[in-house]
Amino acid sequence: MVVGTTSHAGKSLITAAICRLLVRQGWNVTPFKGQNMALNAYITADGKEMGHAQAVQAWAAKIEPRVEMNPILLKPQGDMTSQVILMGTAVGRVQAADYYRDYFDRGWAAITDCLDKLALEFDYIVCEGAGSPAEINLKHRDLTNMRVASYLQANTVLVADIDRGGVFAHIVGTLELLEPEERALIKGFIINKFRGQRSLLESGITWLEERTGIPVIGVIPMLDQVFPSEDSLDLLERRSRKPNADLTIGVMRFPRISNFTDFDPIDAEPTVNLKYITTKDELNSCDAVILPGSKTTIADLNWLRQTGIAAILPTYLANGGTIMGVCGGFQMLGTTINDPTGIEGIPGEHPGLNLFPLQTTISETKTTSQRTATTNYPHPGIAISGYEIHQGTTQWHPVRVGGASASAKASRNENRPASPEYEQLFSDVSLGIVDCHLQLWGTYLHGIFDNGMWRRHWLNQIRSRRHLSPLTTEVPEYASQREEIFDKLADSISEYLDLAPLIG
Repeated sequence: MVVGTTSHAGKSLITAAICRLLVRQGWNVTPFKGQNMALNAYITADGKEMGHAQAVQAWAAKIEPRVEMNPILLKPQGDMTSQVILMGTAVGRVQAADYYRDYFDRGWAAITDCLDKLALEFDYIVCEGAGSPAEINLKHRDLTNMRVASYLQANTVLVADIDRGGVFAHIVGTLELLEPEERALIKGFIINKFRGQRSLLESGITWLEERTGIPVIGVIPMLDQVFPSEDSLDLLERRSRKPNADLTIGVMRFPRISNFTDFDPIDAEPTVNLKYITTKDELNSCDAVILPGSKTTIADLNWLRQTGIAAILPTYLANGGTIMGVCGGFQMLGTTINDPTGIEGIPGEHPGLNLFPLQTTISETKTTSQRTATTNYPHPGIAISGYEIHQGTTQWHPVRVGGASASAKASRNENRPASPEYEQLFSDVSLGIVDCHLQLWGTYLHGIFDNGMWRRHWLNQIRSRRHLSPLTTEVPEYASQREEIFDKLADSISEYLDLAPLIG
């Protein structure tokens, strides 16, 4: 079990690293997090929704993600309300004050059932906690930390972030607030995000080990960002600055941004600087801008208007910029978003950005599935894969958009649109469209940039507009790059981490 003294101590990364290190030793390993609160989600092969961080940890363990690794996912919607995903299926929306009354018993039953199933299949379950295990006002309803460790009698490591300051107080204070039987499960400490000379830390380590009787099993240096935090607040500080970059791609940092993991493959491109933007002044410095997914599309569309960004997007296009909408961002590009029952808030029809002839209707039905398709643009005949997570359906309808008449009509699984102004992006029209200038793109497909050849062709049409030489399109899928990242992470951490107290 991996628990932390605080949020952002590095639990997710340490869990992924331990998974990869144990796999290297020949063990059959699975990750697990009983309850996750995040807006980054992944869809399993059987159409179930789970936290993306646990999918990443599964890939670190060299296995396919499955919902048993994350039986409860809470997706915040604002106003102290979250959508509850239980065993991969949305089962309702609930206020924070009512969640544990309505879902605690069901949630714990799902957690223990999953743990029992995984224990029959794997040599090790590497469990991740959430926040801190010592929140005394929350411990009686904590489904994620020491309740799980106690159920499994798991050897537990406590991770602390020294970069925040006060690392010894965090560790000792956390131990002090644990019950004696919980404290007995703590087999080691990891001091994470260390900068400087290890020798300067030794006296503190000695004091800590003598006081607690528990060894420090790792002092992990500050590492480069390996995969993103689950918290979108960190995105404001994420801005790549690469010496060989000649394109800048901006991602709208919506207040309710979801699935920003979609853009990790772009961030990994050596010729691209990726930045998350929140103001209209930042827009003109971008060669392309992406409107990402959103947990509450209508509210984030209103945010675009409030910031003034919505008003200048047509000018940005006219000046040669490229816009791409993914999932909720795709819905925003249409003429209207209709929420007849108020699923996202106030019922009614809301105006979109009016850049595509699309009309979206929000409904209780949630689409969750892995998808494969063949691309028509920016290069024909490329087979790609990804996944859909969205509520509502989007249809073409005859309107006048951007001054051009669009008489196209198409809905899910129908033939391609008739209008010459817009083209079917994939072999399945339900997944996305592009305008005839290849400047305005929209897709429901999460993970589209994971497809290496498609990503490079998309970047090359932007590069061509900027009179830059094309990049080779013979590149592996991002999954191969991710494997290299996991191995690099394991190599980096193995030098500083002693797993013997946990598995010996």
